[in-house]
Amino acid sequence: MFDGHLSAIIEIIQRVGNIQTLDPDQDFYDAGFTSVQALPLLMEMEDQFQVSIPDDSFVNARTPRALDRIITDLKKG
Repeated sequence: MFDGHLSAIIEIIQRVGNIQTLDPDQDFYDAGFTSVQALPLLMEMEDQFQVSIPDDSFVNARTPRALDRIITDLKKG
């Protein structure tokens, strides 16, 4: 459906946040995600993609596409 890790990221956000639909460029907090769900999301992302996402980057990434860019950059080294 989407390139890179985007499909998996969207699926994880939807599951952790109990969000029905989410577009790649949609702010997932606007879609109903809460700050309480942020830590479980961060942990799941780090486990799934085997990266350590810096807190400041994670906090500023409010769309699936932004998270995809961070993960892609981290995987490149």
